[in-house]
Amino acid sequence: MTAASRAEVAVVACAELFRGDGEIVASPMALIPAIGARLARLTFEPDLLLSDGEAYLLDTEGRVEGWQPFKKVLDVVVPHGKRHVVMGASQLDRFGNQNISAIGEHAHPKRQLLGVRGAPGNTVNNRTSYWVPRHGTRVFTPAVDVVSGVGHDNAAKAGQAATRFHDLHRVVTDLAVLDFSGPEHTMRLVSVHPGVSVADVVERTGFELDTSAVTSTRLPDHDELRLIREVLDPAGSREREVAA
Repeated sequence: MTAASRAEVAVVACAELFRGDGEIVASPMALIPAIGARLARLTFEPDLLLSDGEAYLLDTEGRVEGWQPFKKVLDVVVPHGKRHVVMGASQLDRFGNQNISAIGEHAHPKRQLLGVRGAPGNTVNNRTSYWVPRHGTRVFTPAVDVVSGVGHDNAAKAGQAATRFHDLHRVVTDLAVLDFSGPEHTMRLVSVHPGVSVADVVERTGFELDTSAVTSTRLPDHDELRLIREVLDPAGSREREVAA
């Protein structure tokens, strides 16, 4: 079997986001995190619940195995924290504040994006991770233009109502894995993917990173590669989401 591609390393890094979650609803909001969640369920997290995001709980092949209307997600799952969300980000700062709403001044934005959507509720109620397929200074910026997802500094300002269930977990990108274990809950570089240096990540990040304890992102093993290539994504769609 050929060596793992960068996309396949990212899939495994996204699967690792769910390690230890147990019976919890996984809400991955992009292709590679979705493949990662399914891989986690097929290997080390068999109790993970997968959803289509609207009405159904699914098995790893996309077959319906339960019913969970979206209203129930909003009424029960989101407020009570039994969920791990993996969102995207147009901007992320060092405290984990996320922007998916607009670029530029809020009153007169240069570019209108999705709006805040469910990001505030996700970040103050559920474990939240982020997937960024193009690691660069446009995304990893000193300050976000609009706070959609709540970072550590803004959660602290809001008090216990925001911090009680606030749980920013990790960020997976096409270059690296990061978390928020730096000083004052700032972003820390956890690992770099094969072929990527610490200097590459630092250069493409618009703020200072804690690089005190960087390792290499683990590679998929033989069985994981087989599952990714033959079961979960035989069409190879993952390779279109990551350039390298």
